[in-house]
Amino acid sequence: MLGLIAKQYDFPENECTLKPFGNGLINNTWILNYGDQSFIFQKINNSIFTTPAIIAENLRQLNIFFKTFFPDYLFVNLVATIHNEEMFFLPEIGYCRMFKFVKGSVTFDTVANAAIAFEGARQFGKFTKLLSAFDINKLQITLPDFHNLTLRYHQFEEALQKGNKERIKESEKSISYIIAQKNIVDIFNQIQSNPFFKKRVTHHDTKISNVLFDKSGKGLCVIDLDTVMPGYFISDVGDMIRTYVSPVSEEESDFSKIQIRESYFHAIVEGYLSEMKNELSEEEKNYFVYAGKFMIYMQAIRFLADYLNNDVYYGSKYPGHNLIRCNNQLELLQQLLAKEDLLQSKVSLFIAQETLVI
Repeated sequence: MLGLIAKQYDFPENECTLKPFGNGLINNTWILNYGDQSFIFQKINNSIFTTPAIIAENLRQLNIFFKTFFPDYLFVNLVATIHNEEMFFLPEIGYCRMFKFVKGSVTFDTVANAAIAFEGARQFGKFTKLLSAFDINKLQITLPDFHNLTLRYHQFEEALQKGNKERIKESEKSISYIIAQKNIVDIFNQIQSNPFFKKRVTHHDTKISNVLFDKSGKGLCVIDLDTVMPGYFISDVGDMIRTYVSPVSEEESDFSKIQIRESYFHAIVEGYLSEMKNELSEEEKNYFVYAGKFMIYMQAIRFLADYLNNDVYYGSKYPGHNLIRCNNQLELLQQLLAKEDLLQSKVSLFIAQETLVI
């Protein structure tokens, strides 16, 4: 494989090394070293991203915008091949691309402290703020209906009708709780027709590993832009709440370890709103905690629907894996609901204090 890759970039194969890099779940990633240069090489998973070329086009449009209006922003762009292609197909490998590795940068797989949560949230807020003047109609949809909660709930209802009957019976408690919280879907439907909610350039995958940091822990930029599409702020904020506030991920089966770490939530608020406070409407700011409910609930639905459909999407490493994942998220949702008023009051207090400072 190394020879095929090196040929595309006119690198001498005998002067290059290639080894697996990171732990991404979607694309296959390697680090390629050539002399004193390092690159990130990826094979795109085209069973998920069915039209990879539009990802490259989206990145091209974003790169043009940043170069024109914010040339100092660190935008990690694609490296063109000797044929001036930013995305190319090799029959032996698949759809491929390469980025230049940012020297001195680091990434984190988990949010170890509130300072990291703040920096991550600030970087995602900054990314959206800088692109506030970008024409979202130039962005093509790479994953249709990715965060469409209405559709996800419909898919859940279909799974209840057509899914594995034994698994449906086994999951009765989880099913009942999801149905009882359907107002989260109703609110999402209202948001879509609310004139105070704006569609913006939204990352849609704001886990902490999608932020580059320097070695002192300061954020540099956001990466992994395959899911950048027009969307609502609740997608980005919600995914940060879902993945930053609890010390354990959706893979944890010991639910006693799940908790809402208030200091981490506050860090998300302060980091994101330090960039976005003047971009969000007053109405949108009132839905900050709802964003967390939206994403946690949607992920629980997706896990349970997959379980009822015999694990066709997420797969399963052990019996009941997706049911455990679902119940993990439902536990997190219950804890968020228990603190909803308190957390939203903290958002309002932070906004009020920032207004007084201004």
